[in-house]
Amino acid sequence: MKKTLQQLGEDALISRLIEKMPRDPDPLAGPGDDCAVVDQGKGRPLQLLKTDAMVERVHFLATAPPRKIGWKAIARVTSDFAAMGGIPDRFLVTIALPAHWPVAFVESIYRGMADCLKAFGGTLAGGETTRVPEGSAAMISIAATGLVDRNHLVLRSGGRPGDLILVTGKLGGSITGKHLTFTPRQAESRWLVQHAKPSAMMDLSDGLAKDLPRLAKASGCGFALDSNSIPKTRGCTLDQAIEDGEDFELLLTLSPKKWPQLSANWKAAFPKLSLTVIGQLTDASDKQIALTGGWDPFSK
Repeated sequence: MKKTLQQLGEDALISRLIEKMPRDPDPLAGPGDDCAVVDQGKGRPLQLLKTDAMVERVHFLATAPPRKIGWKAIARVTSDFAAMGGIPDRFLVTIALPAHWPVAFVESIYRGMADCLKAFGGTLAGGETTRVPEGSAAMISIAATGLVDRNHLVLRSGGRPGDLILVTGKLGGSITGKHLTFTPRQAESRWLVQHAKPSAMMDLSDGLAKDLPRLAKASGCGFALDSNSIPKTRGCTLDQAIEDGEDFELLLTLSPKKWPQLSANWKAAFPKLSLTVIGQLTDASDKQIALTGGWDPFSK
């Protein structure tokens, strides 16, 4: 029997697919990081490239407030730029919609997109509109460029054994509505790269159970997790904090030497947002705990 996408899973599928494609022989960052990175030449900022798609009944419901759907579409990409230490620049929006959808509903989606662009920067540069067959799900696809100072670029691969593992905010419970209203941690990311540059960083889009092993693997490390320290959204269990996707908080690693000063400075800069140590990177040869759960688009 031929293996299905559900049996293979997202990470293994991506690995198999990119092997079949021509790639930049010397990329600053490519498939496997939050964004691709393009060197525009000496004296110019690095360019970030990102694409992201939202599918009805997978990432949003048509019964959700349309303005919040639009906000989420742009905010997801903005969060990826923040994960690299960067800021958004130009956006391309492709929408594939059922022909019977009300015009006012679609206009409200775009108002939500505009809300997010105005809040975090970036402009609409173009896009495409098309329809889906009757009964098919709608889709919103965003392609965008961002910018980052080359001294501020943070990848997933820079962590080292002994580095602390930290998260911003609280985890879990996105399905109750947070996934439509979250705030991309752009200001926090910019502050971090300027005051205590993380060794590695990404955003938590697929849940701690999926994303922490990805960061550790990219850094050539293992990890030790202190479950008692994981900050939970009010009303959420520890399992939900580890397994739920779409938190869109920052997951980062940091030299322990930087933590005492950073902790004090962070509280002064962001008094309403926690920054919590939840573990430590270890040597890859050390015995590892297995995290289960997290979001995979091909699982049921």
